[in-house]
Amino acid sequence: MAKHSAGLLMYRRRRGELEVFLVHPGGPFWAKKDAGAWSIPKGEYRPGEDPLAAARREFREETGFSVAGEFTPLTPLKQPSGKIIQAWAVEGDCDAGAIRSNTFTLEWPPRSGHQQEFPEVDRAAWFTLTAAREKIIKGQVGFLEELGRLKLTTIKSKPD
Repeated sequence: MAKHSAGLLMYRRRRGELEVFLVHPGGPFWAKKDAGAWSIPKGEYRPGEDPLAAARREFREETGFSVAGEFTPLTPLKQPSGKIIQAWAVEGDCDAGAIRSNTFTLEWPPRSGHQQEFPEVDRAAWFTLTAAREKIIKGQVGFLEELGRLKLTTIKSKPD
């Protein structure tokens, strides 16, 4: 059975352009990766758990911020691993430099017997859609494309 994750794609309007909020995974495996390494804040949820509630919980755990607003469901995306990600777009704003992430424990260096704690998310940033397409994990690009189709025309017609 495929694993399921749920996440939020927060967006805002700045200087007439759409920006999206992405997070960079923490830990030693991701430390030196940038292009193609960023993600929407997301995480796995249990069978029977409400996916939107899980997405909101994961956003809070990975960033320290709670999110309210109108949540627009996006088309779920199947990842190369077989995992299915459900996501919702939500307009909002937060200070990317002020995130506070939960942590995980990992044996590091490998086979050392030494356990270290790492933040699940080590940084966050706002990106234009163009920049986000280069930063985001390839399996999540579809969320950016769908958001662009849904929101870009309304953004061009509204002032900041």
